[in-house]
Amino acid sequence: MQRETPGKGAGRRGTYRPHCSARDPLSEILDAMARDGIAPADGALVADGRLHRYRVEGDKPGTRNGWYVIHLDGVPAAAYGSWRAGVSSTWRARDPATEAERQEQRERMEAARRQRDAEQARQHERAAARAANLWRKARPADPKHPYLAAKGIPPLKARQLGARLVLPLYTFDRRLASLQFIDGDGGKKLLSGGRKRGAFIPVAGRADAAHRLLIAEGWATGASLHRLDPEALVLASVDAHNLQAVATGARAQWPDMPIVVCSDDDAVGEQKARAAGLAVGGRVAMPLQDNTKGDV
Repeated sequence: MQRETPGKGAGRRGTYRPHCSARDPLSEILDAMARDGIAPADGALVADGRLHRYRVEGDKPGTRNGWYVIHLDGVPAAAYGSWRAGVSSTWRARDPATEAERQEQRERMEAARRQRDAEQARQHERAAARAANLWRKARPADPKHPYLAAKGIPPLKARQLGARLVLPLYTFDRRLASLQFIDGDGGKKLLSGGRKRGAFIPVAGRADAAHRLLIAEGWATGASLHRLDPEALVLASVDAHNLQAVATGARAQWPDMPIVVCSDDDAVGEQKARAAGLAVGGRVAMPLQDNTKGDV
């Protein structure tokens, strides 16, 4: 079986080329899912044309980050993916032979996309409600929190629940979308089911008073940037793969504000920062060899 292999990172896409095989289609689909690293933990699939969620092999018990839609009538076909891994792929048994079959395939894949998007929207809504509840319960972070002490940064807008720091992720329409939790040893987790793409952590500064916008990957890096440039508006994108989405959203929100995308000291961070800067006509700042930020 030939296929197009998805690229690495969040939001990747992969489409399996049509092939002929004497094997059971469900076995072929399971193999394809496994090759993309999102095999069902229980190895079971239901082919009824509806969206099903499942626990991906290797994910935590109780989670259902995987999804799929399978049709076995006509030309067997499937769409599947993982919200957590950022994978979205399609599979079909062979090329449609007629225009009617091609139209049927297009309609099925479009229906699968709508089901996937609707389910993800429901996940995001539920997570946003949980985030709002937890954010209300959280209290201003202890300046002596181990993570803050290790990084040498102030709490800024961070809050705390138990022993964990809590950071809010907002969308550009000012809605709380999710939360990030940081342990004392630096372990980071996002609220399950919460929206990340295009959402950001407001680190410091005000848009109406800022002379430029600095976009970092992590909140701690953003806090360090705020110390270097207190007059800037500073946002954190959570990770490198979200830099461009945040930068694009920021450019739409503030068309005239200078934007500097600040890369982490790694190849992926540099690549994603350059792409984000190019997408919005902004500048890119790279770390110096001693891992401190240069002149941004």
